[in-house]
Amino acid sequence: MRFFVTAKERAALKRLMPLLELNKLHFAAAVMLGALGLGASIGLGATAAWLIARASQMPPVLYLTVATVGVRFFGVSKAVLRYVQRLASHHVAINGIADLRENVYRKLASRKTDAIARLKRGDLLERTGSDVDALGDLLVKSVLPAWVAGVAGVGTVLGIALLSPAAALILGGALILSGVVGPLLTARYARLAELADEKARTELASQTLTLVDNYAELAVSGQMSEVRSAIHTTELELTKVKDQAARPAAVAAAIDHLAMGLAVIGAILVGIPQMHAGSLAAVALAVLVLVPLSAFEGTADLGPAAVQLIRSARAAVRIDEILSSDEAPQSTPITGVETGPVLRAENLSVGWPGGPVVATGINLELKPGSHLAIVGPSGIGKSTILFTLAGMLEPRAGRVTLDGTDVYGAAREDVGARLSLTPEDAHIFATTVLENIRAAQPSISEDEARALLDRAGLAQWANSLPEGLSTMLGSGGTTVSGGERRRLLLARALGAPAPLLLIDEPGEHVDNETADLLIEDLLGVPESGSDDRAVLVVTHRLTPLGNADEVLVLSSDGDGPATIVARGKHDQLIRENDSYRWALEREGSQKQLEN
Repeated sequence: MRFFVTAKERAALKRLMPLLELNKLHFAAAVMLGALGLGASIGLGATAAWLIARASQMPPVLYLTVATVGVRFFGVSKAVLRYVQRLASHHVAINGIADLRENVYRKLASRKTDAIARLKRGDLLERTGSDVDALGDLLVKSVLPAWVAGVAGVGTVLGIALLSPAAALILGGALILSGVVGPLLTARYARLAELADEKARTELASQTLTLVDNYAELAVSGQMSEVRSAIHTTELELTKVKDQAARPAAVAAAIDHLAMGLAVIGAILVGIPQMHAGSLAAVALAVLVLVPLSAFEGTADLGPAAVQLIRSARAAVRIDEILSSDEAPQSTPITGVETGPVLRAENLSVGWPGGPVVATGINLELKPGSHLAIVGPSGIGKSTILFTLAGMLEPRAGRVTLDGTDVYGAAREDVGARLSLTPEDAHIFATTVLENIRAAQPSISEDEARALLDRAGLAQWANSLPEGLSTMLGSGGTTVSGGERRRLLLARALGAPAPLLLIDEPGEHVDNETADLLIEDLLGVPESGSDDRAVLVVTHRLTPLGNADEVLVLSSDGDGPATIVARGKHDQLIRENDSYRWALEREGSQKQLEN
């Protein structure tokens, strides 16, 4: 393998292969079954060659009985062993890919957010999807064929050596030509094609996601044709790359046939003199000449195996790039020294990794029973504040503590037990409505889920579902409207057991009246029966904030980061802050202003 992959790729494979949790016993069984299957094919060829040659001498029929039975035995064994070997190898591969995917996700969860924030969504999807599959295929499509070809090749050469050491040396050299030189040349071309294919696939995934996620905006702005044209161009490039990638397979096949021909010709050249010298029987010459026709079945798979090795090695590098980033310092346990949980931000400045500070001077305290709201123009940094408060982003300055412990450096299990974040673009999983709600807490019953949906304003929708809460939803919420998606996420947030809730834009994509009712409920309208948990809501709606203990108003002069320009209860801000009162007027809340 050292000759096929670079040092960087070897290092990535060395780090990632343990994540497959390979069962060595099962893998060895797959190799042995594959070698026996290939051995049965070679045995079939050798027995058939002997039978044909011996039958030409017209011996008594009984002399051929054992060989006839042998042909049948090897023919049946070849099919059975290869079928069983496929079962064994796919068992190893499927379990390996499942373990690999789980371990990749687990490691990603312990990495700093900036390792992922730098990537486009399409690129991240490619690395955690197709690249994980490509790395998992390394076992079945690359490593296993190499082992099978090696074991069967050595066995065949040793068997031929019993008849003719010279023919065995020729066969061994031809097998090396086909099994090493051919794949090396294939790997050379495959690497160039794989690099181009990798870029094209990533770009295609990114462009497709852009089209799917922003279809309405692209249609309104008139950019739909431009995006489709870019996707078409990328598809043509990908097709061209695939055509180029077919050339290595042709080269490998040509070298394999050349090596096979050399082995046959070599067997003839050394076998005929030995037969005339009396050291080799005539029927044995037929075996020497015809066995190579079966012996190269194993090496024929090594060209594609080399291509898969390159593909898997490149995939390992891409996965390793996001896994080998610095781990987030999430090892400090939260001791709970306060009577909390209490979340505090002190002189906090926030921003995404590699970007500017977007908000600064943030001071707040959230504890059970308190209800806060952060308001401000779109894009001013409200969501970034929530991610920083939840410990997903490192503060650019100041501190965020949870029960006295820095939340960014705290153990994620301890943070999750105390605090729950529901971002605006939280994921809807391709599973049932009930399981989507249980993502917050697995023990939620169906009755509890219905109560949560009712509180989120989805009772009528839930009752209309064809299979109730067992109705399947599309990945990303593609089978529900934007408003239903937001309220489903809100129901999930309300089902979280954590006493501190951070919720981003709960009324997004919902009509104003419904959005106001949802936010009022979150902020503790007495008759709503809301619980005593703490809630911090980020919203652009001001009308429903009458029950918030405190409203924090973010604003920016356009040049520097946003700051809190006003804070206080809703009624107080109406009286004392002209900008707040003007924004409320734009929402048509004249009745509140008159009161």
